[in-house]
Amino acid sequence: MVLTVMGLSTPGQAEITSLDSANIDDVLSKTLYFTHYVSEHKRFEIQMLHPIFEEASNIVREEFPDTKQVVFARVDCDQHSDIAQRYRITKYPTLKLFRNGMMMKREYRGQRSVTAIADFIRQQQVDPVKEVLTVEEFNALDRSKRNIIGYFEKKDADNYRTYEKVANILRDDCTFLAAFGAVSEHERFSGDNMIYRPAGEGAPDMVFLGSLTNFDLAYAWTQDKCVPLVREITFENGEELTEEGLPFLILFHVKEDTQSLEKFQQEVARQLISEKGSINFLHADCDKFRHPLLHIQKTPADCPVVAIDSFRHMYVFPEFKDVSVPGKLRQFVLDLHSGKLHREFHHGPDPTESTPGQQSPGELLPKLAPSETRYTILSRDRDEL
Repeated sequence: MVLTVMGLSTPGQAEITSLDSANIDDVLSKTLYFTHYVSEHKRFEIQMLHPIFEEASNIVREEFPDTKQVVFARVDCDQHSDIAQRYRITKYPTLKLFRNGMMMKREYRGQRSVTAIADFIRQQQVDPVKEVLTVEEFNALDRSKRNIIGYFEKKDADNYRTYEKVANILRDDCTFLAAFGAVSEHERFSGDNMIYRPAGEGAPDMVFLGSLTNFDLAYAWTQDKCVPLVREITFENGEELTEEGLPFLILFHVKEDTQSLEKFQQEVARQLISEKGSINFLHADCDKFRHPLLHIQKTPADCPVVAIDSFRHMYVFPEFKDVSVPGKLRQFVLDLHSGKLHREFHHGPDPTESTPGQQSPGELLPKLAPSETRYTILSRDRDEL
């Protein structure tokens, strides 16, 4: 595990690893890293955090003397802007957790104190896999959660090590369980395997058909099951989603309106699966987000409403009923990437595509001077929200 702090490197007695472009990939491949990202522009805040970070490192090193298990690291983003860009670091100081070379999507948001940081690392050392000791326990699983269950002949084997590695990375997204020996025998007729048991009573299990020795394949399959294609955005997780660095395609719907959500999910899967790495697909409660709706001239009475939040502007999809028109939702997203939505936001519809009686997404929004600040769904003015 790597805990990395991005920022200025200052001398200290603690063993803080300095990361740069030459060593970062090798260093982050270790088990657990906590990384501190810093910048000259935030000197005061970073100098305040440095002794806390170093003291926490000393405490953790004493509790976990195997340095391959937990490493604290630091990156000076003024000197290594390529690293800041690679991991989408835009504010300083930032604390990020890495496991087996992969950055965890949730940055550290706890108190900037020695005790809090040390406790966070202790929590990360807890085994995310719960061992199932009896067959009866399978019948008592919490079906309100997404469960991944592994069936193994023994724990000391490559198959289980792969499973444990996947569980450590996705511990916040799924519940991981494992059964060994006689308890798992009834599910090991073709060897060690794992299944996904979705949330909801009666939902059928899904079986992993690949090799458990292939980490990349096992991780990709599990992530697909544990992280929904369309996620809910709330005021609690909004900042975390923003840190993923992708614009939002959002369905605003009344909470009880599951039909529009199902329709949106189907069309995203049908039209936009290839765009998964370029935009986040989200849904939001109209009542909770009524103020952002007002800023795009909508109210909960207008829901369902689909919009894109680019973090600069919000663009409205003209009519929700048209999401099922083949290719139309996809074109809306492609128009974001091409810059068309931004251009039409400021200047109206492109002259060559203007059709009498039609409105472009830009026409649905007020025409403000280019220098004016526009409201996005995650405006930090929480009093207004």
